[in-house]
Amino acid sequence: MSEHQGYRFERLVVWQKAMDFSEKVYAATRRFPKDEVYGLTSQFRRAATSIPLNIAEGSACKTRKEFIQFLHIALRSQYEVVTIIRLAKRLGHLPESDSAALELDVAEVGRLLQGLINSLSGQSGPSNNQQPGANN
Repeated sequence: MSEHQGYRFERLVVWQKAMDFSEKVYAATRRFPKDEVYGLTSQFRRAATSIPLNIAEGSACKTRKEFIQFLHIALRSQYEVVTIIRLAKRLGHLPESDSAALELDVAEVGRLLQGLINSLSGQSGPSNNQQPGANN
């Protein structure tokens, strides 16, 4: 994490965790086959970085409702990432230990996102009655 936290979003734990997760995705995808560079590697990286990018962009919105919309986009990217992790594992690009660790990390990001959404919208639980990232 950066020493300089000049932007409001940089103080959000969910943004910090999403940034950490994105770094881990970049590290993991460096080991993917070269023929996946424009395929799964690119998609995985874009989906992972979409999470902190949408948190940051949303934090600049003028209304709480707009910010929540960006957080929902980040949450959808979290679900996309889970699917990519599982596909990469099926294809043999991610060992079990790496896929399990990445899933735990992205599930935590999802829980934090849902918690922030709930807090901002005055709700007490997930809007879809499921824990983001849960093994449902």
